[in-house]
Amino acid sequence: MHPYTPILALGVLAALFVAGSITVSALVGPKRYNRAKLDSYECGIEPTPQPVGGGRFPVKYYITAMLFIVFDIEIVFLYPWAVAFDQMALFGLVEMVIFIVTVFIAYSYVWRRGGLEWD
Repeated sequence: MHPYTPILALGVLAALFVAGSITVSALVGPKRYNRAKLDSYECGIEPTPQPVGGGRFPVKYYITAMLFIVFDIEIVFLYPWAVAFDQMALFGLVEMVIFIVTVFIAYSYVWRRGGLEWD
C-alpha cells in the first residue's frame, strides 16, 4: 500500500461530499426566485448603483494590500531562517539583518508618506 493512499482517499471523499451536497441542494431546495434573491448581497442595505465597468477603488486600498503582501513575504522568509539558524551561523544572521533593514526602509518610507493612515 502506497503511503499517500489515505490522503488520496480523503481527497476523493471530500470531492464526493462537495458534489453530493451541491446536487442534493439543487434537487431538494426551493426554487422561488425573485428580485431580492437575484440582487447582490450587501448586508440588508439597498445596493447602490454601480457603473458598467464596476466601481473604482481608492489608491489607499491597493497600498494597504501591497503592504500586507510585503509583510507576508517577510514572514515566509523568517520562518525557515528561524528553523535553520543553527546551521547558517553568522552568514544567516548577516543575510537576515540585510533583509530586515531593507524591509524596514520600505516600511519607514511608507509611514513617512502617510500610507498607513486610513481616512
